[in-house]
Amino acid sequence: MLLNLIILMEKQVQSKIAMSLVSFFLGHLGVHRYLMGYSNWWVQLITFGGLGVWQLFDFIRIITGNMKMADGRELI
Repeated sequence: MLLNLIILMEKQVQSKIAMSLVSFFLGHLGVHRYLMGYSNWWVQLITFGGLGVWQLFDFIRIITGNMKMADGRELI
């Protein structure tokens, strides 16, 4: 029963292209981090993406393949 609950809570692996577009346009709100399963997405929301610094940093990490899903899975 617990295993089924854990499997249901797992986020779906996101597309690298989709996450790069979301990061570029909505990165200041942390939407890409939320979709990738990170629990600290709200920090970007209240700081507007670290005034654009975190947004740019995450965008570059997604494009280069260095940013993975929160559980360590690669973007597809």
